[in-house]
This record gives sequence, C-alpha cells and structure tokens, in this order.
Amino acid sequence: MRVSILTDQGDLHTIEVDSQMELENIKALLEADCSIPAEEQALFHNEVELQDPKSTLEGNNVAPDDILTLRRRIKKPRMTNIASVGAGAGSRPAVRPGQIAQGGGDPHDAEQIRQHILSNPSVLRQLQGNQPELAEAAQNDPNRFHEMIRELEVQRRSAEMARMQEINQLNADPFDMEAQRRIEEAIRLENVAANMEAAMEHNPESFGRVTMLYIDAEVNGHPVKAFVDSGAQATIMSPECAEACGIMRLVDTRFAGIARGVGVAKILGRVHSAQIRVGKTLFLACSFTIMEGKGVDLLFGLDMLKRHQASIDLKKDCLIINDHEIRFLSEHELPSSAKDSSELTPEELASIGGAKSDAAAAAASSSSSSSAPAATNTFGSASTTPAPPATPVAAPVAASVRASTPAASAQPAGGRPTFPEKDIETLMGLGASREQVVSALEAAGGNVDFAASFLF
Repeated sequence: MRVSILTDQGDLHTIEVDSQMELENIKALLEADCSIPAEEQALFHNEVELQDPKSTLEGNNVAPDDILTLRRRIKKPRMTNIASVGAGAGSRPAVRPGQIAQGGGDPHDAEQIRQHILSNPSVLRQLQGNQPELAEAAQNDPNRFHEMIRELEVQRRSAEMARMQEINQLNADPFDMEAQRRIEEAIRLENVAANMEAAMEHNPESFGRVTMLYIDAEVNGHPVKAFVDSGAQATIMSPECAEACGIMRLVDTRFAGIARGVGVAKILGRVHSAQIRVGKTLFLACSFTIMEGKGVDLLFGLDMLKRHQASIDLKKDCLIINDHEIRFLSEHELPSSAKDSSELTPEELASIGGAKSDAAAAAASSSSSSSAPAATNTFGSASTTPAPPATPVAAPVAASVRASTPAASAQPAGGRPTFPEKDIETLMGLGASREQVVSALEAAGGNVDFAASFLF
C-alpha cells in the first residue's frame, strides 16, 4: 500500500509499505528517508498519535493513500527555573527566527525562545524587522510574548490541518479534473520553488541587477551619456537633448510618424547628419531620429553600430569602433534616468494595455502604409523600416481610409461608441485633440496603434 508522510516543514514523502508493517519498522524507514531519529518521531493519523510501536498500519485504520503527519519531538533540556536558563548561554537551544512559531504551548519553551532572542542581537534585529510587535513583547512583556507564541503555534497547526484537508480532498476523486488541475499547479509551484532555491545556491549572481551599457559622448560640443542598445533599430535622441545640443533646427519633419515597439511613441522628425564624438578622440558622422517619450537622451542604435562596424566586448567592458576602445560607464556614472528605470511612468503603464494588440496592428498597418506616415520600430519588436519622405496626411485622405475600414461599418447605429479613457489620453499625449482621437478610434475599431497611424 502507498502512504504519504507530511513533515513539520511541509515536505510530502510517499512510501510503499505493507499494511501489516509495524509502526517501529515504519519509523526506521522514515529515519533513512527524512533524517529524523526514530525516537524523536511522532506519527499522527487524523490528529491522533500512533503510540504503540508494535501496532500495524491496518490496526490503526490507515487506508491506502492516507496521509500521516510526522512531527519531531524536541528533547527539552532540564531546568529548575527561568533564571537558570538565562545564567549561561550553553543551556539555551539554538532557535532560528523562522522556527519561533514552533515553540508550542509550554511556557518553558516560550521562555527559552525569548531568552535566546534577547541574547542574540542579530536574531533580535531580524525579528524587529519582520515582527516588531513580537520583538517588543520579548523585550518588555514576557507574558504577552508567551501568549503570542501560543497564537503563532495555533495558526501554524491550523494552516497545516487546512493543507492536509485540501490534499485529502484533492486525492479523494482522481477523476475530478479541477482537483487534478490544482494538484498540477501545486506540483508546478513546488518545482518553481526548488528551481529558485537551486539557482540561489549555485548561481546567486543571476539575482543581481545588471547595469545597462552607457558610454560618454559629445554632440555639437554638448556632453551626453549615450545608451548603447543593439536591439534598437535606429539611433534616437530626445527633443530636450536635441535642443541642448543645438540641432533641433535641423530636424526634417517630413520623417515624422509613429514608433511602434512596446507601446507607441511620437517621432518628430530626423536629423540627417551631425558629428558625434565617442570616447576621447573618435569622431563619427551620425543621424538621429528625434522621438518623444522614451526617457533616454541619446540611444546609440543598431544602424550606427552596423555602419561603423562596432563590437560590444563584454569581457573588456567596452565598445570597440575602428580599434578604439570606448569603456562602458560604471553604475555610479549612469544618468539618473537609468538608475530609476525600475519604476514605470504613467505613460508606460498606459501603453501596457495596448501592447497585446501590437502584432495585429502591425499586420493591419502594412495594408495602409501608402496613406499613413512611416512607423519605425526603434526597440526591435518588429522589422519595419522608415519610408521615404512623404507629405503629411490630409483630412480627405484620412477620411477615405476611415471609410474603407471594415471596423467602421461594425459600429452600432445608436450613437457614438465609447472607448477606454486611458486609450484616449495616450493618443492625446501625442498632440491630437480629443475630437480627433475619438474619430480615429472609431475608424480603427478601438485599436490604439491603428488610430495613431490615422492621426500622424
């Protein structure tokens, strides 16, 4: 017969035993499997301890696939009074902070835990961070501390019982699809936890924060920290940086449009040629796409990397161009925008909702590319390329596109449809009025990216 053993730590072991096997032999088997000495084992079935070592599983009404709870008996040290426990450090048990809830209802156990906490500053500091109320009681109110320990033990046992009941319910009907799904999810989560534990043990560096690749650059005499991104299709610059570098007057607005990657961003135009200095002595000719809303002053993209046959050498921690080695900046040298990149801006949060429709929008936009401005992907999620200079879209052209869109005929006849406010605000942030945005959304059937191509 098959029996499952649930330990205090929440581990579940499955063993194959005979129904006539005596309890003492089962404990010997569990000693090898769970590393718990047989004399310290306490087996429970339906919250009733199995005490007779000569009794069998069948004699204790244990059926196949039942769950037994294995608890470890802690040998209590002999003690005369509480003062004697605090007299010497050698008589105090080693209690880890995570095991505080296993103190039980014995006041002596709770007092031992309290004395150990008070005598160990590191444990006390950890407890103050995790459970400040318990730490305060340990220092100033022993009776309150004992009561809180008892409450924690009750909560732990209740959670254990709830888990056991859930396992029993899931195993009751092997043909219950929902139960099997939950068992599968529990196994998956257990594997995820084991995978994370192995990663933390064997390659903890994978949990560290990786700094992005920045280099020192200078455009038109203005110093700027350039973000090297081989996944970006074009080299882009923010309007603020273009103003500071004095090249905003060179922007060709015929190349205005929409950049589509993770979300959308407005392209103001393009500076076809400007000199950029990277490192100390290397001067390069570079073109910039002036784009709003990405939080980066200057992004050195794949177009310039390929044009100058650059190589990103992570072993040397530098960018190599024409045998010039330009070192990447250290973390303390990065701009503030790179250090605060873990927090999303409201615009980025708003664009997340429309990210799922990017693939469909990219397919739909290909059919109307002749009548809409160029959509350039600067972050590598698609492979669109800028179109040649085109005249801005006039209202009649937009109207003809609107009329030929199948989604327009699918709108309800009784009044104008409503659209999510966040979609309207996203498009209004690109410079369009509310009426224009609503009309574009109607023509695009509610697709934000398609509507943006109508507006610009």
